[in-house]
Amino acid sequence: MSLYRNTVWFLKGLQEYTKGGYEAAARLFNEADLEVNVSGRSFIITGANSGIGKAAACEIAKRGGTVHMVCRNEDRANEARKDVVEQSKNENVHVHLVDMSSPRKVWEFASGFSQNHNLHVLINNAGCMVNQRELTEDGLEKNFATNTLGMYILTTALIPTLKKSENPRVITVSSGGMLVQKLNVEDLQFEKGSFDGTMAYAQNKRQQVIMTEQWAAQHKEIHFSSMHPGWADTPAVQSSMPDFHERMKNKLRTEAQGADTVVWLAISDAASRQPSGLFFQDRKAVSTHLPLASSRSSPAEDQKLMSKLEELATCPLYTLTNGFVVN
Repeated sequence: MSLYRNTVWFLKGLQEYTKGGYEAAARLFNEADLEVNVSGRSFIITGANSGIGKAAACEIAKRGGTVHMVCRNEDRANEARKDVVEQSKNENVHVHLVDMSSPRKVWEFASGFSQNHNLHVLINNAGCMVNQRELTEDGLEKNFATNTLGMYILTTALIPTLKKSENPRVITVSSGGMLVQKLNVEDLQFEKGSFDGTMAYAQNKRQQVIMTEQWAAQHKEIHFSSMHPGWADTPAVQSSMPDFHERMKNKLRTEAQGADTVVWLAISDAASRQPSGLFFQDRKAVSTHLPLASSRSSPAEDQKLMSKLEELATCPLYTLTNGFVVN
């Protein structure tokens, strides 16, 4: 990461990504955008047992949506469901246990879900930031497996189900941290050089934005978007970035503030009128690059990312015996 990108990004963050940044942006929000009833619409939210995912689940459930919480830990998931139901008075909240770092388990979930449920909105929120290079049982680097490949498989597998629904949407919770990274398609699993978990996470978030742009071009029937929630005070930030949290804790957004644009993208008519494939911050489409940052990848590099992900996703080691693979 260049010193220039780092400096410009941090100064931008102090102005825009904090609680004060949210409050300034919110003065221009149209609150009527979220005054909608989404009864009869089905939402998957990954990583929904805490933080932004749980806050989004609660807001959507309050408006009548059927919420499918995709979580890894059963106890925390059930506790989160109980909280969401109590706050929303909506019993149509369901827990699905999935390890997003396991390609086979993601395929299995998507296959079973598609056979038994409809789906209007997929919210890719699950993520991790592992600060030491760690491999999953499949031999995949853990940040990449969870943040990039797991999201790729889940979204790809559910696209046919989404296309059967009215006004389908896919929202991916990325991060403004991706602004400091240029796509590095030659080292997706961080096998070269020293490992930096924060930069691995930022690279994954850049990959998510590119995937969103590519899918938007390929699947016109679905509205795709990615977004930055700002710097929010979530359990993930507390555990993965303790020094940052300690320095910034008085300036961090609440979980609900971080989730606001997720909910807006998922349920508002205003969001669906925006072009597909854009990157949002505080209900506005924003640039995916800092000025003069030399972070743009070529169309060939973007396509190479998608090809490599497809190759990994359809590897016989990871797919199902019934051949449930979607191109």
